[in-house]
Amino acid sequence: MGKLLSKLRGKSPLVHHITNYVTVNDCANITLAIGASPVMADDINEVEDMVSIASSLVLNIGTLNNRTVESIILAGKKANELNIPVVLDPVGAGATPYRTKIAKKIMEEIKLSVIRGNLSEIKTLYGIKTQTKGVDSVDSISSNKNDFIKTKNLAMDFANKLDTIIAITGEVDIITDGKHIYSIKNGHEMMSKVTGTGCMCTSLIGSYLGSGKDNLAAALAGVVSMGIAGEMAFERLDKCGGSGSLKTNIVDAIYNLSEEVIVKRGKIYED
Repeated sequence: MGKLLSKLRGKSPLVHHITNYVTVNDCANITLAIGASPVMADDINEVEDMVSIASSLVLNIGTLNNRTVESIILAGKKANELNIPVVLDPVGAGATPYRTKIAKKIMEEIKLSVIRGNLSEIKTLYGIKTQTKGVDSVDSISSNKNDFIKTKNLAMDFANKLDTIIAITGEVDIITDGKHIYSIKNGHEMMSKVTGTGCMCTSLIGSYLGSGKDNLAAALAGVVSMGIAGEMAFERLDKCGGSGSLKTNIVDAIYNLSEEVIVKRGKIYED
């Protein structure tokens, strides 16, 4: 994973985002911190031109509207045409019928390199009825052995059906290409108190996707980088520090991330 970081920073890929307005600034800053170059262009009149010069495309449906849906489809199809990798963050899929419909439309019309979501979102897209709390997951990846195996099997089956990488993030992260499956045990529970940590993780995956051709490695690198940053951010909090300081510390941790830190702190297990 560490070598991917060096490769990313050497290339400084342009990462085109069509993302939500709640976390757009955080996504831009985390992309810059990892060493990539963000652009946040969502107007239908320029998305094809913008994605044509990008190294990867990040699609995030956090703040849905008709205008950006059209831009997402247009940009995604152009990216496919040019063999530019696309990562989808199906924020809140399952919360409303419209949101679920659009997430599935994107899956049907665009070839996705990676789908990163929480367990509720992934279950919804897979076809299992579940609940969400706004855009937050109600489901969590259980430590119960049988439940954990079921979740891994779901992820692998979904990855095979779509021929894509499925990344389920939570207390424990699961990443699979349908053949190989990994769990990651980095991160800190306080990250759930900061809006946008999932969106930032998707931006990190998009950054790694833009620097190489191994989509599984990119997803693993993005998720483990975010988890390590969350741990380091919490460790750096002083007595007066809270969720605002944690977010700032996460960006700083990504900026200072190194190959050595990833090798030393990364908790990636092949199952």
